[in-house]
Amino acid sequence: MPTGKLQVLLVNAKGLHDTEFFNKMDPYVIITCRTQEQKSNVASGQGSSPEWNETFVFSVSGDVPELVLKIKDSDVGTEDDFVGEAKIPLATLFVEGSIPPTPYNVVINDEFCGEIKVGLQFIPEEINEEGHHHHHHHGEAGQFGGWKESSY
Repeated sequence: MPTGKLQVLLVNAKGLHDTEFFNKMDPYVIITCRTQEQKSNVASGQGSSPEWNETFVFSVSGDVPELVLKIKDSDVGTEDDFVGEAKIPLATLFVEGSIPPTPYNVVINDEFCGEIKVGLQFIPEEINEEGHHHHHHHGEAGQFGGWKESSY
């Protein structure tokens, strides 16, 4: 079971169904990794081909089957429209260590409605033989070379 950091590079999306009739969509993405959720910036007025170029980092431990990316359109005053979602299986990533930016299908109610380009990197956490994590030897106080006074 992998433990470490999952780095998600959210590049762009294209071919999204524009939910706006008069204005361009202002899409953003909610990335969910099991219970952790992170939200991208809003690509204001970028409509059906938004670019984000943002990186997100999740902590991974145990079994994480997939990453879920929900694309929404930021609406002022009303509920944000759901544009579509992409599910990215992570099994390959844990084997390969990284997956270059790749387009994944965005679907809504099982209908294809565009694609989202995402790069993934997995940075495993080093664990030594006794099963302790390397970088937490002596509690929090000792981690700055010893000069930091503990705050008790």
